[in-house]
Amino acid sequence: MEIDLGSVVCSKAGRDKGKFFFVVALEQEYAYLVDGDTRKADRPKKKKLKHLQKTNYISDFISEKLRTIGKVTNSEVRKALAEYSERQGAVV
Repeated sequence: MEIDLGSVVCSKAGRDKGKFFFVVALEQEYAYLVDGDTRKADRPKKKKLKHLQKTNYISDFISEKLRTIGKVTNSEVRKALAEYSERQGAVV
């Protein structure tokens, strides 16, 4: 499973099951996730890749900002997740 920075993923396990997050960092078998609300950008959730469901959506803005600056703000993450939910018709 190939997950990149700026990808939207859905949690398959744990108390956050069914929630959508952005991947802000990758480390071996782990991804660091933020949603800008319960998981803030300064304290991302560390989760195993096998507990994540990849979507086909990558935010160009979030991805580019992570590659150049190395961090994103909570409001940027919330806005990008709202755009994703509008495209999918899903509730995040």
